[in-house]
Amino acid sequence: MKELAEAFYRYLTLERGLSRNTCLAYAGDLKAFLDYCEARKSGPLNADAHFIEEYLWALKSGSKLKAASIFRKTEALRSFYRFMMMEGKLKADPTRNFRSPRLAQRVPKFVSERDMEKLLSFPARDRFAQMRTIAAIELLYAAGLRISELLSLRLEAVNAQQGWIRVFGKGAKERVVPVHSAALAALKKYLFLRQAKFGGGAAAAEIFVNRSGRKLSRVQLWKDIAKLGKEADVSAGLHPHLFRHTFASHLVQGGADLRAVQEMLGHSSLNTTQIYSHVEKSGVKAAHEKFHPDK
Repeated sequence: MKELAEAFYRYLTLERGLSRNTCLAYAGDLKAFLDYCEARKSGPLNADAHFIEEYLWALKSGSKLKAASIFRKTEALRSFYRFMMMEGKLKADPTRNFRSPRLAQRVPKFVSERDMEKLLSFPARDRFAQMRTIAAIELLYAAGLRISELLSLRLEAVNAQQGWIRVFGKGAKERVVPVHSAALAALKKYLFLRQAKFGGGAAAAEIFVNRSGRKLSRVQLWKDIAKLGKEADVSAGLHPHLFRHTFASHLVQGGADLRAVQEMLGHSSLNTTQIYSHVEKSGVKAAHEKFHPDK
């Protein structure tokens, strides 16, 4: 079982090129299924469609997982059995007729323009940690970055003169995203404080580092953003990915083409970007309700 799980993880990472987080999630989903098989004294290669359906039903009814979680776990098992077929360990895929649960399209939450202004104009920028947070928010919002993309950024990926950054997204896919002057100015101020703090001392190659000079962690950035939100009197619960949604939502509301937004976000399919079209529609509905004379 352990060898199967390790081989599956290598396949996801090296051959399918999925992000580390997706690979870890799928590996965890497979481990849970293997534990289920072991508890019932059955091997995963002997499992038929009925056995797997019972497992997924047990997850849905017992754990009361949401549709998104069931969707991912189903996809993990489908990927696992496709891999087993490729490896010649199975003659028939027990999940071949499976259909993942439909996911309701929800309008993504995003920060209002007013709250973004409060965040980005917050004073007292002479402190290293606070300027680091503001620069991070500026880049997240200006370029629609994922948190992993932001924290992996190195100085050589930034072209301040031409106003763009080179980003390596999911599956190591490279894209170039334009960045406006305000975000670059905030980054420049942060880098000045970074240089003053560490000078010629040892520091990580990544742009965003902690007080010890090591690469900044996701948890620390999350805490810093939440703290700044409270200090700036922003009521919405802030987290890094919210600024990616805000970036896309504000672009679509401003009339940007979905294809261009797709390119900047690094989505492989326009279907993924399509959710932001609902933001535009929701804005139209709100405007109609507010201004129509016969409301």
